[in-house]
Amino acid sequence: MSIGIETASPVLAIMGPTASGKTALALDVAKHTECEIISVDSALVYKGMDIGTAKPTEQEQSVVHHHLIDIIDPAESYSVSQFVNDTTRLIGEIHGRGKLPMLVGGTMMYFNALINGISSLPKSNEVIREQINREAQASGWTHLHNELKDVDAVSGERIHPNDPQRITRALEVYRSTGKNLTHWQQQEGTKCPYEITQFAIAPEDRSILHERIERRFDLMLAEGFEDEVKKLYERGDLSDELPSIRSVGYRQMWQYFEGQLSYDDMRERGIIATRQLAKRQLTWLRGWQDVTWLDTFANDKLTKIAARVTL
Repeated sequence: MSIGIETASPVLAIMGPTASGKTALALDVAKHTECEIISVDSALVYKGMDIGTAKPTEQEQSVVHHHLIDIIDPAESYSVSQFVNDTTRLIGEIHGRGKLPMLVGGTMMYFNALINGISSLPKSNEVIREQINREAQASGWTHLHNELKDVDAVSGERIHPNDPQRITRALEVYRSTGKNLTHWQQQEGTKCPYEITQFAIAPEDRSILHERIERRFDLMLAEGFEDEVKKLYERGDLSDELPSIRSVGYRQMWQYFEGQLSYDDMRERGIIATRQLAKRQLTWLRGWQDVTWLDTFANDKLTKIAARVTL
């Protein structure tokens, strides 16, 4: 059975917070149409990071072809602009094969750049960056994060207090231009040339999402997450300064290997960090336009998709 969409070049997006059921829904949709999945997840790009990222299994990937998974080493980085360029190219290639491109993931910065365009942010100012780093050494990153929330509530909510790289960039932009990062990100940029039909999935009850996150983290531990990170740790060329190791769960397990956390504290902080990630993802989505919400546990998800995408 094939999907027919009114637009000439259809693209389907399934977004949502972590542990909300995006992969299961995408695989369900794949049973009803000829499609290929483009991952919209900044952690799934890394090779050797499977358990802690909840990467689709080999069996799941055999059901439908997945893109932008296992494309770089954890020592490398993958930018938003690279994602937009790769995804725009892949959409065209998938259309060329007569299939539906399906964007699936929870990295909202990627979705935002693809749908709304990448705005031209001010260039880096090394003098201001050094000043911010000196202030951090003197007063701590929590103090600077509080300052960020005062001048840019949206970025302050989205950026984690333990993310010095993004805190620095957001404050640098504000101090150098007098306008906050949110303002600049809302400026028009080059948009994806395709119309994207967007859906967001999440449980209606936030407490259920929290329970799912805890269960999934414990399942990851049972499936060998510790051994997975140990292999990365023992390589010797990685650190928690890299975007890969700063991923939720990996940072906490890394701190456990560094002797900074006990095993129980690692588990607790890993679950808390994942819940905080889900909160930031939902914060993005609450202000999202042109999105249709789906309840994780409802039986009408495919029906709602079919209201905009003919199954």
